[in-house]
Amino acid sequence: MGLIKIENMVKRYPMGKTEFTALKDINLSFERGEFCGLIGPSGSGKTTLLNIIGSLDVPSEGSATVLDRNIENLSHIEAARLRSKHMGFIFQTYNLLPVYTVFENVEFPLLIMKVPEDERKKKVMDALQWVGLMDKIKSRPAQLSGGESQRVAVARAIVKRPELVLADEPTANLDAKNSHNVLKMMVKLNKELKTTFIFATHDEKVIGYLRRKIHLIDGKVAKDEIVN
Repeated sequence: MGLIKIENMVKRYPMGKTEFTALKDINLSFERGEFCGLIGPSGSGKTTLLNIIGSLDVPSEGSATVLDRNIENLSHIEAARLRSKHMGFIFQTYNLLPVYTVFENVEFPLLIMKVPEDERKKKVMDALQWVGLMDKIKSRPAQLSGGESQRVAVARAIVKRPELVLADEPTANLDAKNSHNVLKMMVKLNKELKTTFIFATHDEKVIGYLRRKIHLIDGKVAKDEIVN
């Protein structure tokens, strides 16, 4: 079985006395090591789908199986454990902890996992080496540029070597040069670590790097294409 399998999935949200259907009859599967994106305009369902894959939300109908777990059947604690151990998240807002140094921000997921200190230090150093921030270890977020902050967020997402990284508009707050630097780095990590990356984006810069494009329109998969 692949990494992710979504079958006949529907997601509805209550809106007053009616309901809004954000996702309609989604059928998708993802294999390990993919570098792919959910693309489409705002309101097309990209983030909703990404959140369900990341166990931050659950389907209204159908099923989503991620890393052999049925998302719709997980308790809050089980879902948190799945995210903590097996997933990394990158958002458009960097979500760095302002009082922590770069090292401490990247170390944070490993502290939650109770990884021993020596192993923690090695993993943080490896992650900061991958993203080219060894010279910023003691800096705090306020001392970083936008591009550097997003690279810290990437390091934090991949420090535990997750099987899956979910990125929601990760270049939205970056200029073109920094966007390309961050994306090239993610491509490199995907190849070296075999980590699966799934983006939700409508940024043409991101779309240019994808090896698979899943087009969403009005909550439905309109097109699913592999790119050479």
